[in-house]
Amino acid sequence: MKGTKDLPVTKGAALFDACYDLSSRKSVEVPTVSFHFADGKVLPLPAKNFLIPVDSDGTFCFAFAPTPSSLSIIGNVQQQGTRVGFDLLNSVVGFSPNQFSSRRSGDGGQALAAEPSRRWRDIFWLGVFLIHLILVGCALTVLGANRFKKTDRLNIDRYTHRFLENERGLTENYWLLYALAGGVGTLLGWTWLFFLRSQATHMMKVAVHILTTYLAVISVLLFWMEQFFWGVAFAIGAVLQFMYVLSIVDRLPFTMLVLQAAVKMVWSLREVMRVAYAFMLIMLLWMVLWSFGAAGVVASSIGDGGRWWLLVVLSISLFWTGAVLCNTVHVIVSGMMFLVLIHGGREAPSMPPNSLMKSLRYAVTTSFGSICYGSLFTAFIRTLRWKIRGVRSKIGNNECLLCCVDFLFHLVETLVRFFNKYAYVQIAVSGKGFNHSARDAWELFQSTGVEALVAYDCSGAVLLMGTVLGGLITGTSAGIWTWIKYRDRVVMVGSTAMLMGMVLVGLAMVVVESAVTSIYICYAEDPLLIRRWDAEFFNQMSEMLHQRLQHRSSRAREVLTHHHLDNHTQETLPA
Repeated sequence: MKGTKDLPVTKGAALFDACYDLSSRKSVEVPTVSFHFADGKVLPLPAKNFLIPVDSDGTFCFAFAPTPSSLSIIGNVQQQGTRVGFDLLNSVVGFSPNQFSSRRSGDGGQALAAEPSRRWRDIFWLGVFLIHLILVGCALTVLGANRFKKTDRLNIDRYTHRFLENERGLTENYWLLYALAGGVGTLLGWTWLFFLRSQATHMMKVAVHILTTYLAVISVLLFWMEQFFWGVAFAIGAVLQFMYVLSIVDRLPFTMLVLQAAVKMVWSLREVMRVAYAFMLIMLLWMVLWSFGAAGVVASSIGDGGRWWLLVVLSISLFWTGAVLCNTVHVIVSGMMFLVLIHGGREAPSMPPNSLMKSLRYAVTTSFGSICYGSLFTAFIRTLRWKIRGVRSKIGNNECLLCCVDFLFHLVETLVRFFNKYAYVQIAVSGKGFNHSARDAWELFQSTGVEALVAYDCSGAVLLMGTVLGGLITGTSAGIWTWIKYRDRVVMVGSTAMLMGMVLVGLAMVVVESAVTSIYICYAEDPLLIRRWDAEFFNQMSEMLHQRLQHRSSRAREVLTHHHLDNHTQETLPA
């Protein structure tokens, strides 16, 4: 049943209400409410609206504004000290005076949302991360200082006398090699940001096509250096990379389209690039201490096995720390971009003041625990999902292998529901915990069909290839110098230097990835937001979404038909 209500034709605040008596029923389905203006514009209220109690007698209201000083309600938004109003001239419905922030819009209409309440989330993981930093920092200081300018300065070798070797070194000998790695990684990251507008697409294409060759060349060099284990590892990596690129080659045009749109968005907000520069400097400061300890481990007299175990532990710590900083940038940048898309531009009058500083404050305080938690698992699960999808698309009619891969695929899909990168946009916007944010984002994609588009897009994989290539260049630079000076340590220094380069380049790449996630979340929330920002890109996304949904529908029909034929065959055989 549909109903209409005429509002006063005046500019300014107008009172209206849509109230229900819930005394006789436990729940009421909230109707869809749209505002139709004389100029033809239609402004729907946000989805998932709920009734808010405004009286003690069982009255719940969908829109209510009794007095200018009381609680004013529209849909799922409430404001204190305002009145529900509309502006016929500008086709806007909202609060008067304008004290609301945006969350969802119609066709050019004003969006409606309240500033979300912020509470500390995932505090346990925040504590774990901080304790980990303190313990690792102390260990790095001790390991580096023990061989700084003097062997066994802290007399640690007495505890490891069973594992001692004759070869001994000094921390500063290898610290310089890591300094080179830090410099190369920073240069690559800053170069990426500097050429973001003019050469970003070309650099990403080069990363996709050259990574396989680079891995193969390094594999040959490692075999020549008689490092057979690492040579085989890099050769396998080159083969897997080649197979993956073949499996996604038909998706690359759409992926590059999305990345170009993301670069366009980033370039329109120069301040977010300054955030990336700042966090790269913070990461460099931590790497000064980390490389000091790692150099002490490489220089130690412990056997190769002991040194490798220590370096693996330190590398896991560096990976987590780097992922936390990358995802902190992700939250800051995506929160800013979400606001820009919702409000219709950086200079929109409804844009909240100091948006970037607010995003920064939330990211490093109330939401930092969620970032630490998500950073532990998201990258691994996402990479595993890409690989399984690539293998699954090339299996063909091998039903046995397809069954095994499908089992792994559905297992990973279950994990993706609770660990995905789109959670960081929800964290930035609403301040929810990580798992809650990840689940909400994934349910939003599945309920709107945008998940088909997200699954088809390979922008995250392309950016990861650029990150890996940057790490390989960094590791190669440090490895060549190590080969000249200390040939027996080339793999140790080169592999850890590669990780340093990946972290630094990743801090530059995450700016574009944040824009991609913001685009998809906004498209799922309200496609008209993207159309208002870039109509041509909106049309291309909508066309691709239509194609992907048709493709899935046709595949489902094929599977159903095949299943019916199998059942029919089984029934006719006994006869």
